[in-house]
Amino acid sequence: MIKNKACFLDRDGVLIEEVNYLSSPSQIHIFENSYKALKLLKDNGYIIIIITNQAGVARGYFDEDNIQTIHNEIDRLLSIENLIIDKYYYCPHHPEGTVEKYSIKCNCRKPAPGLIHQAVKDFNIDLKQSFLIGDKMSDINSAKNAGCFSILVKTGHGLEYTKTAEENNIHIKENILDAVKSFISKQK
Repeated sequence: MIKNKACFLDRDGVLIEEVNYLSSPSQIHIFENSYKALKLLKDNGYIIIIITNQAGVARGYFDEDNIQTIHNEIDRLLSIENLIIDKYYYCPHHPEGTVEKYSIKCNCRKPAPGLIHQAVKDFNIDLKQSFLIGDKMSDINSAKNAGCFSILVKTGHGLEYTKTAEENNIHIKENILDAVKSFISKQK
């Protein structure tokens, strides 16, 4: 059976502008170059998967239904350009959360690789042909822990981590579009 290739994207700070604890659809602003990046991924046969920590649930800032509302709005905005996210995976947990049900140590909160592993299983993904784009070291380490190539972007929180990334020979690009172009060009 032929395996699929995927691009795993962190949501906040990579696909959309960073808003601490995004809780309202009105706060969503998709980066302009995200549209071009997603089109390039689709044109090259990549499955597009969001991998996001949503500790706001564990902290009691919003509930899980709110996450679905946010994702529905992202889908609506992308559909205007005939683009789609194939699947959203999120972790609502945080070990220091205030909502008991979600206040746990889990295998899905990045840097743990649980969400990537679930996506690999669900979509029959070949990690050797796939990559992750993130703006935090927790994103990069999640990819590393899963055995997946990663790229840190300077958007969102990325500038805070560029020195650490440089010291650890992690690939760094300006934004999502630069990261996608760079990875795809190396695959050809």
